[in-house]
Amino acid sequence: MRKGWFKALIAGMTVAVMAGPVFAGDTIKLGVPGAHSGDLASYGLPSANAAKIVAKMFNDKGGINGKMVEVIPQDDQCKPEMATNAATKLVSDGVDIVLGHICSGATKAALPIYKEANKVVMSPSATTPALTQSGDYPMFFRTISSDDQQAKLGVDFAIDKLGAKKIAVLHDKGDYGKGYAEYAKQFIEQSGKATVVLFEGVTPGAVDYSAVVQKVRSEGADAVMFGGYHPEASKIVAQMRKKRMTTPFISDDGVKDDTFIKVAGKDAEGVYASSSKDVSMLPMYKEAIELHKKEFGTEPGAFYKEAFAAAQALLTAVQRAGSTETPKVIDALRNNFVETAIGKIKFDKRGDAEGTGFSMYQVKNGVYVELK
Repeated sequence: MRKGWFKALIAGMTVAVMAGPVFAGDTIKLGVPGAHSGDLASYGLPSANAAKIVAKMFNDKGGINGKMVEVIPQDDQCKPEMATNAATKLVSDGVDIVLGHICSGATKAALPIYKEANKVVMSPSATTPALTQSGDYPMFFRTISSDDQQAKLGVDFAIDKLGAKKIAVLHDKGDYGKGYAEYAKQFIEQSGKATVVLFEGVTPGAVDYSAVVQKVRSEGADAVMFGGYHPEASKIVAQMRKKRMTTPFISDDGVKDDTFIKVAGKDAEGVYASSSKDVSMLPMYKEAIELHKKEFGTEPGAFYKEAFAAAQALLTAVQRAGSTETPKVIDALRNNFVETAIGKIKFDKRGDAEGTGFSMYQVKNGVYVELK
């Protein structure tokens, strides 16, 4: 029953998980909005899977406070306009807590809706600093570090490890990609060790990026930093390599995804991308991976461990609070450590997880390897 049932569920993605007799009566509704279809589904589906697995873990132990956990997914394709619709639908469906959204732009668009509805929201992957640092959304949390930290790591790596002096900074014009790029530009300029020779946005979904690739070459850049996601990154890298440019390509966790390697093929080799630190030696991480393999028959994919941790943190907070009331859940999240798939964490007053951070990875022999 298990594997087939879960696969059928993913195919639909529009009905609540675990519906049926087990949910007779009240449930704790966990909304899971994200990219469940489209080009960025490889980022969103692992989070939906994580939510289902963690919910099942709690339900197998009798639920929380006598109630079963019900997972309600909503597809937003990482598009802001769809994210507002997804958020509105989840609020109207009466969700108690929210695990999502996945992309920063979608998260930014949806947060005002959750704020008005007074719902706790936790993203496993939205890294735009202002989402927590602005103070506008006291009900928002995340289990991943922010882009200012990620960009600083990339800049330090480019300058100190690769010896870059002239850096081209590209982005996809989105909240996430442009935000990363702007921080990278700022840190390069502040370093006094390198200069930004090109700062330019590209149009997402375009087929040909040869014009910007030519600009990178003309400016004599000895490194490229890119803020954005794998569809654009794979094309830019491929077109650079086609022109026999061996310029190092450094990117963010939007590119640190196996889908990038599959799409870029041999051109992915040597690419650098930052992502959350490797926690593969943690027992709870290993358990989370094995549970995914058991339920779905595959490796989990991008942001799975952060989503698994978010689900654990949210549901444990509800359990500790003895309630789904937002002030009580927020208090539980901020004042208690919880053991998760990414380690022992709690959340600071801004909503950022304490105990997380980024590492640099490189594609070697077709897989991302953490650089020590």
